[in-house]
Amino acid sequence: MKTAAELKFGETGIIHEIDKSHPSSRRILEVGFTPGQEIELLNTSIFNDPIAFSVRGSIIAVRKSEANCIKIL
Repeated sequence: MKTAAELKFGETGIIHEIDKSHPSSRRILEVGFTPGQEIELLNTSIFNDPIAFSVRGSIIAVRKSEANCIKIL
């Protein structure tokens, strides 16, 4: 299983779970990264931090460390 941070530009995935041990896991869930949702990598910055995803019709940017706690199928 890979993480959202490992997606390539334009690639989609289905969220399987959120790593609850990560300090930002609650925030990740609150902004819409919930299990069963489809996400798509839309954009990255020069150093791949932050990363912008399309989730539930919105564009949400998260840090790479936060994207590593999102497990996708």
